[in-house]
Amino acid sequence: MLHVRVIAPAALSDEVVRIAVEDEAVANVVKLPGVARSPEGDCVHFDVAREGANAVLEQLRDLGLKERGSIAVEEVDLWISDAAEEAVEAAPGHSEDAVVWEELAARTASETRLTWSYLMFLILAVQIAAIGALLDQPILIVGAMVLGPDFGPVAALCFGVLQRDARLAATAVRTLVAGFAAAIAVTLLCAYASRLIGWIEPSMLDDRPLTSFIIHPDRWSFVVAVLAGVAGILSMTARKSAALVGVFISVTTVPAVGNLAVAIPLEHWSEVGASFVQLAVNLAGMILAGIVTLAIQRAVWRRRPLVVDEIDAAV
Repeated sequence: MLHVRVIAPAALSDEVVRIAVEDEAVANVVKLPGVARSPEGDCVHFDVAREGANAVLEQLRDLGLKERGSIAVEEVDLWISDAAEEAVEAAPGHSEDAVVWEELAARTASETRLTWSYLMFLILAVQIAAIGALLDQPILIVGAMVLGPDFGPVAALCFGVLQRDARLAATAVRTLVAGFAAAIAVTLLCAYASRLIGWIEPSMLDDRPLTSFIIHPDRWSFVVAVLAGVAGILSMTARKSAALVGVFISVTTVPAVGNLAVAIPLEHWSEVGASFVQLAVNLAGMILAGIVTLAIQRAVWRRRPLVVDEIDAAV
């Protein structure tokens, strides 16, 4: 269940109330005339089942409330209301499966921001992955995978492509490229310094059976990336954040970047190319799977209300 607060000009507030009252997925409608000061207008509150939120939010947007008022949405963890229960029952599908597209748009937009925290997490993850490659320690590789924040921009890119939002997609690409470039640059400098003082040497990359998978991309790398992309998008749309850990561990983006960054100063040129291919294969698999998964979810949720209406008519 979601709680929606709308600030609307007085001339539009009755229309907002009508939209809320006429929708079976809405309950607990409250109108407070003239209470809003900035922007000025009326305030309307109501609860809506997640499964029916898209239709309501779309109608509110069409009223121009983004420009002339405000729409705020928040999650309701607990409600004690027969009216709310009836609204949930009337809405098609299950709340766990529902995708609120406005919510996903806001989340993916936030994931594309090139912040210091994003850069630091990615730099640290790539550094750990590089050390794991040098020491042939899979546990360090796994730790680096979990720490890497790169799936956020990947999901944003998928959403941007699906929505034909060139700005969002371009921002996601910029964040990915800038983040990986910064991580490679820092790790490269650290690797050069480490070689200069004798901490690392080329032979450390010669024989490492436990982490050699990083430089051997194959069809299974692509298959795993596709599966991880599907799981990652589903974990975001279903709000199952715990599942994202499995996604991070499944893909080899951060380890590939870490291996690439240490292969250059140690002059393992064949590994530079192999690491880049591994990175490209994993990104391509996740992006392709993410776009297809979002497209299927959108098609299903557009079709589901029609199916429910047909069933009700038949009954």
